[in-house]
Amino acid sequence: MLKEKRRATSFRLPTYLIDGLKLEAKRQNTSMNSLVELLLREDLYSEPNEETRAAIEECRSGVELPELDTSDLDAFIKSIEQ
Repeated sequence: MLKEKRRATSFRLPTYLIDGLKLEAKRQNTSMNSLVELLLREDLYSEPNEETRAAIEECRSGVELPELDTSDLDAFIKSIEQ
């Protein structure tokens, strides 16, 4: 497997983002650099499936959906299982 060429760069980020990245990298037992690379790769190169794209378009269209009646939890669960 060929190693990808890498180039150093720098970014100015708010402190809270840097702190969050450090905490998440520690939680995942990885470096902050590896975490940022993973997050960028996932965001830049992941394509939503057709169902997700349709849902995104539906949300963007501004169509008002009927309000769900969640007062009866069992009936609500049955309605979404179909």
